[in-house]
Amino acid sequence: MAEKNLTAKDILQKEFNKSVRGYNTAEVDEYLDSIIRDYDSFQKDVVYLKNENERLISKVDELTKQLALAKKSTPNSPGSGVTNFDILKRLSNLEKHVFGSKIDNTDNTIDYSKATKY
Repeated sequence: MAEKNLTAKDILQKEFNKSVRGYNTAEVDEYLDSIIRDYDSFQKDVVYLKNENERLISKVDELTKQLALAKKSTPNSPGSGVTNFDILKRLSNLEKHVFGSKIDNTDNTIDYSKATKY
């Protein structure tokens, strides 16, 4: 990040050379006062955001460590013990529930003796 050259004190203590047709000193002072207020506000925001950034980085580190520990402690079994047989059984039960007696009354067997050969 770029280093800041001015501080609120530098802005406040800035002296301008006077000339015959110079700027209104009261107006310049009022403007510099508003700049100092904004500058102080920005400085507070920068400090807050730096602290928040450090807090979030430490939180990410903590969660990364927790995730690594969780991965080590869980077994490497695929699907958490769910097999294809379990899935097919659940699907069959779901079909029976959705279609009800339509499945029970349907004869799904094929009679190959009546099939024609090409």
